[in-house]
Amino acid sequence: MSVTPIRRALISVSDKTGLEAFARRLAAAGVELVSTGGTAAALRKAGFSAREVSDLTGFPEMMDGRVKTLHPKVHGGLLAQRANPDHVAAMTAHDIPAIDLLVVNLYPFEKTVAAGADYAACVENIDVGGPAMIRAAAKNHGDVGVIVDPEDYEAVATELEAKGGLTLETKKRLAAVAYARTAAYDAAISTWFAGAIGETFPKRFAIAGTRVKTLRYGENPHQAAAFYASGSPRYGVATARQLQGKELSYNNLNDTDAAYELIAELGAEKPTVAIIKHANPCGVASAATMGEAYDLALRCDPVSAFGGVIALNRRLDRVTAEKIAAIFSEVIIAPDVDDDALDALKAKKNLRVLAAGGVPDPAERGLVMRPLAGGFLLQSRDSGRIEAAALKVVTKRAPSPAELRDLVFAFRVAKHVKSNAIVYVKDEATVGVGAGQMSRVDASRIAAQKSADAAKAAGLPKPLAVGSVVASDAFFPFADGLLAAAEAGATAVIQPGGSMRDDEVIAAADRAGLAMVFTGLRHFRH
Repeated sequence: MSVTPIRRALISVSDKTGLEAFARRLAAAGVELVSTGGTAAALRKAGFSAREVSDLTGFPEMMDGRVKTLHPKVHGGLLAQRANPDHVAAMTAHDIPAIDLLVVNLYPFEKTVAAGADYAACVENIDVGGPAMIRAAAKNHGDVGVIVDPEDYEAVATELEAKGGLTLETKKRLAAVAYARTAAYDAAISTWFAGAIGETFPKRFAIAGTRVKTLRYGENPHQAAAFYASGSPRYGVATARQLQGKELSYNNLNDTDAAYELIAELGAEKPTVAIIKHANPCGVASAATMGEAYDLALRCDPVSAFGGVIALNRRLDRVTAEKIAAIFSEVIIAPDVDDDALDALKAKKNLRVLAAGGVPDPAERGLVMRPLAGGFLLQSRDSGRIEAAALKVVTKRAPSPAELRDLVFAFRVAKHVKSNAIVYVKDEATVGVGAGQMSRVDASRIAAQKSADAAKAAGLPKPLAVGSVVASDAFFPFADGLLAAAEAGATAVIQPGGSMRDDEVIAAADRAGLAMVFTGLRHFRH
């Protein structure tokens, strides 16, 4: 296999992680180092002899560093094909030295945006010369190696020391990484720019991510999968530290994300626990303590909770950890975890425990994507939230303060249940959940049946839904779904309204003695 000798390397890096050790290995291999301002200074400080790019080009850096590598002597050295006589003649005629290795990582644009910098600062952190050089070197990968990530320093240095240069296979791999980096960089810039000018859905929409890990398999064992981070600072699975347990699977990650988004929806006023299975809640509850909230959440559907994902809106304490340890669970995610809580879980070696660092803002704007054959759908995140004061009472009886509190809780939970969704709540704890049914009546009946099953498991004389309130994620098209809820024991109803038969449904609620409120807000979740 042919090997390209590396005689000269141009290094210009914003992230100087591992730079000194890598430069030492290049220098020991006899590679001449050429560099730009800040990087050259760092190399000289470390004791290396580094030639300034301005010496190579004959032009100084100018315009506050905006122009320093945009020059024929740089790009000619990167783009010239060594086996092309015309290219070699041009290099000789214009005194263009060959550059065999380019080491560049870009201005930290993404970090600048994430830090909340103003418009001018973001613009100044758009790298121009870096991407131009990267693309040039990657195009000419037959003759030039290009490194855009410090993670590749070790492999390149090792191959250089072992073989005296880089193989074509390695240069192809590096070029692929390089183009992916410039694509991601441009995607970040275009997304930021669209937001800066108030354009939610630009003509062209680019997405990018950085692979966090390759997963064992996808949703099913015959599917391949990987987890990518978008760079968003939103708290959740991408920001979480795994404190113990097996590697997270595709389904673990999907369910954990669903659980943590749900827990955020319910606010931080009280300790709150959600137990999720297949991206749907088995039980959700708020209480005076986290341990009590867990007990109430588990009571709702203890059968489905087996092997579930548990999310908490506050630190995981030892008492709650001991309760969780009593059954089999896949994942626990919380903003943070007490040391003694982790100690209580250490016997559960496979249980994944995640500390997310914070709780996401449920009202934060964002975009979500769903692939389709030949394209994808893009929509804004469902950041709509209801408050008690905005609800419209449509029945003769208004809900009591306790009912109103539970109605808001139930509707916020329903937002995170697959449609058609029916959620029964009593004392800020779910007591029955019906998810993903084609018929809203069936969803209501399933939720009622689950409340009866849970009561039986707990040794209680009547279904948990008796005396509860009920939420529907969309309007009741007919009165039958509402009447099924009344038969289950619900005393109050919350729904969006908007059906052509609203009057019939309201009349049925009045006849049944129910209080009902309209939200004017629908929460389909497919």
